[in-house]
Amino acid sequence: MSEVPTFSKERRRWLAGGVALAAAAGGAWVGWNQLEGATGNDEAVAAFWAMQFAQPDGAPLALESLRGRPLLVNFWATWCPPCVRELPMINRFAQQQAARGPHAIQVLGIAVDQAAAVNKWLARQPLDFPVALAGAGGVTLTRSLGNINGGLPFTILLDSKGKAQQRKIGELSQQDLEQWAALV
Repeated sequence: MSEVPTFSKERRRWLAGGVALAAAAGGAWVGWNQLEGATGNDEAVAAFWAMQFAQPDGAPLALESLRGRPLLVNFWATWCPPCVRELPMINRFAQQQAARGPHAIQVLGIAVDQAAAVNKWLARQPLDFPVALAGAGGVTLTRSLGNINGGLPFTILLDSKGKAQQRKIGELSQQDLEQWAALV
């Protein structure tokens, strides 16, 4: 008769921790692959181009008016610390791109926030690119564009034909912007 091995409490904890870590890593890998595969959602991108939003001053902004040139769309909120941290860098990128002429990347900020909060924030920190107001519905829009968790900030790069080229959930880096600019 063979004996069934017994493990000490400490060894069982280590084994359980290893299984939990492997499960978390597997889940992260599946999530990453889903995000990478999400770049081809043509229907959601087509619906995006048909949308219209109010700007902080109340004027309407039809996204179709931005079509024909590459477009970097950054979803942000005033209550989101990484969003607020990355906006000055995105603003410098928008200024650099504007200086390059009519074929450069345009930048659009879509605030997933209330108009009053956005106006107050923009009064302190003006941006040199258009801002549209999506309110809480902006989270649903980001999900349709590939932001599987609905987190902010979320940025998507569309090429001059309106097709999604890159997406990022989380704070952008200068390196991200430089690499993305080289794509379009």
